[in-house]
Amino acid sequence: MSRHPMTHASGVRALLAALAVALLCAPSAAWAQSSSLKDEVKERLGRVETELDDWDVPGARRELSEVEKLLPSDVEPLKYYQGRVAFEEGRYDDAVALLEGAQIEDKPGSYLRLAKDTRDITKSHLRAESEHFIFQYPKGKEEVLVPYALETLEGIHRAMKEDLGWTPPGGKIRVEVVSNARELSKVSTLTEKQIGTTGTIAICKFNKLMVTSPKAVARGYDWQDTLAHEYIHLVISQMSRNTVPIWLHEGLAKFLESRWRGKAGLAMTPSTQALLGKRVKADTLIPFEKMHPSIALLPTAEDAATAFAEVFYAIDYVHSVKGTAGLRAIIQELKAGQKDRKAVEVAMGMPFALFEKSWLAHIKKQPFPTELIPREDRVVLKENAKGKVKDENEKKGREISFGDFQEVTEVPARKFAHLGELLRERNRVKAAAEEYAKAHKLVGDKYESVSNKYALALLELRRLDEAESVLRGSLRVHPGSPSTNVHLGRILLYRKDYPKAKTAYLEALASDPFDPEIHLALTRIHGSMGETALAGRARQASALLTGLKAEEVDRVAQQFLKDESGLSEMNVSGTSDTEAPKEAAQPVKTDAGN
Repeated sequence: MSRHPMTHASGVRALLAALAVALLCAPSAAWAQSSSLKDEVKERLGRVETELDDWDVPGARRELSEVEKLLPSDVEPLKYYQGRVAFEEGRYDDAVALLEGAQIEDKPGSYLRLAKDTRDITKSHLRAESEHFIFQYPKGKEEVLVPYALETLEGIHRAMKEDLGWTPPGGKIRVEVVSNARELSKVSTLTEKQIGTTGTIAICKFNKLMVTSPKAVARGYDWQDTLAHEYIHLVISQMSRNTVPIWLHEGLAKFLESRWRGKAGLAMTPSTQALLGKRVKADTLIPFEKMHPSIALLPTAEDAATAFAEVFYAIDYVHSVKGTAGLRAIIQELKAGQKDRKAVEVAMGMPFALFEKSWLAHIKKQPFPTELIPREDRVVLKENAKGKVKDENEKKGREISFGDFQEVTEVPARKFAHLGELLRERNRVKAAAEEYAKAHKLVGDKYESVSNKYALALLELRRLDEAESVLRGSLRVHPGSPSTNVHLGRILLYRKDYPKAKTAYLEALASDPFDPEIHLALTRIHGSMGETALAGRARQASALLTGLKAEEVDRVAQQFLKDESGLSEMNVSGTSDTEAPKEAAQPVKTDAGN
């Protein structure tokens, strides 16, 4: 997943700066007759540009206020920079009017086009605020994100104040949720093709965070960690005055993104660790010098993923030796003008060659997974998701659809799982479980789809302990899986183990917040634990996603999993504003994404 901070397009910046200077020096301007005044205006506008480049919008505003005292209000360069600042402050109507007044060309990549597109996309957005954040989101089911998003953001705000000693100046940080890749393209400088190719799901740029709704992603994504990740990019850019190179930016953001929910360093997935372990064994790690000038320029996606894992462990190593003081020191040295290698040397108190040697030794000591786990880190947008897998029969002009088992590359296991699915659909659950068991024996915990289907069949057979064992094994390899956590949550809720059930359902919500079962279950769990305010939050989300009234939500939540019949299916009546109608009071299969 690519979630890197973006910088302004240098060509556009240079062109507009040159235009500003030319206009300021025009001899026809009455105010420009004084040479000293011209010099002061040019210098101050240069400072505005520098402050914006350094991600210091309050500083740019202060400099601009001084320029406004020196120039007539209709001078185009003044309007241009006023428009730039208005855009960075989220005043999009003002930005459009000012940039049009500056005669900025309305074309792709221009600030005028960005301001117009962002204004049009966000004009109907709803708004929620916390102490340090403004969360803007489309009307609809994204409303369920609000309390969890603001909790996450406030949590990472506290953590970065503690770890890096920085809180953003200049008011609340804006977070804008967009509906899909097309909208993300319009509010950023990326094309839809670039977004689809890189799996970019969120961007930190223009003094704000821009995040794609989980509804746009085929299997959801770690949207809460993503919010934290992008906020860290903002903090690093502001704290360093935009001097941190991309490899350190990504290493810091990835290492620290889990701080909103606990310790740093929890975000590395087993699949990425397995890839890194493979590269360690093959002695094909990416040398540090080959990561310059950008990890994104490495020849293959696997090389890039390996490099990102390496820089994660570079920060992990710094933290293990010097703690958060080491992280702060690197950023401060870069802000002071040091190059990245020198900054690391000063912070670590060792030559960079020794640091690199120690870092590589640190990587090689990691407990890499023994399984060859399929990499699932890259976000797949719904419009790019595939539904079929082809095998050797395609050569004969035939195609076999294996539905949920398309990622299973071992043909015998895929066939056993597919047969199990056919049997389960015919209510031959015991026979289905036997076929799933054969597939699971061949591939172990490697594939979520096999594990979850096997567990669901075991649940229908009331073999709860076996099902729990299968699900926990899957979570060891695929932590955070929403479907696996939902299925595990059912078992724990049925047993009335409310604290553990709560953890499982909140883990599921962190990737798939729009599954109504999650919120119905949380309504009951919070209520049973005496968490009245949290129960109200879950009840409101349940009503939004199902179309049920509050009292109906309580009834359904209390009846849910009262007995074992609900372990593999649930009853939900009503509709939401975004889902197709469901038949009232009829059992609805909820394989939680499988």
